[in-house]
Amino acid sequence: MSTADDYLAEGSLVLGGGAALLLQLAHPTVARAVAGHSRFASDPMRRLRHTLGYVYAIGLGTPEVAEAAARAVDRAHRGIPGAVDPEPQLWVAATLYGVGMQVHEVLFRPLPDAVADEVYTVSGRFGTSLQVPEGMWPATRADFAAYWERMLPTLAVGEEARAVAHGILHPARGTVPAWVRAVLPLARLTTAALLPEAIRDAYGLPRRPRRERAALALARALARLTPRRIRRLPSRLLLPRG
Repeated sequence: MSTADDYLAEGSLVLGGGAALLLQLAHPTVARAVAGHSRFASDPMRRLRHTLGYVYAIGLGTPEVAEAAARAVDRAHRGIPGAVDPEPQLWVAATLYGVGMQVHEVLFRPLPDAVADEVYTVSGRFGTSLQVPEGMWPATRADFAAYWERMLPTLAVGEEARAVAHGILHPARGTVPAWVRAVLPLARLTTAALLPEAIRDAYGLPRRPRRERAALALARALARLTPRRIRRLPSRLLLPRG
């Protein structure tokens, strides 16, 4: 990929959605907010569309589109304890960047440094477009790596997180389309494979290294065989229009 826009429009990065969500839920403030105020269990596809729409608006949209998307998130967060606190918002933005880059490396290859730096700068806006102060986003990718390593030991997977995670990995009948249900076994394996060991163990996810390697290999083959114009389709459909 030659530009940050190519990366940000890469639909196959949704492979990391489950891992990013489980990492977010491992932050107790996020878990409480989602468990108490989200309709994720009854309508997971709506949550996915809204999350992707926000990511595409911030990463690929005009300033006007990005601002409108941030206002919509602020309205949705209004009145939810902790939802507008900078520290958990920073962690949510960090998971979107960290897992996205991990997935890209698994499916394709590491980004060139110049593109990776641009992606990193844009990714900071996932948080700073909301309540995260500009100076709170780590200044460099090396600073981010240090922040990530500091955060992992502070996470705590509680009952609320495990309950929501179960709904993500095993959605109730009738809440997702048939094609999503068909790929859930693959999604569960790739989600487990992408999580840090301590986090996956805290969620009680089984260790199946052979199956996980096979699942990632299959995902890699499918991503590379699918034409880019098809992989970019989610960004074209879900990017809000100004």
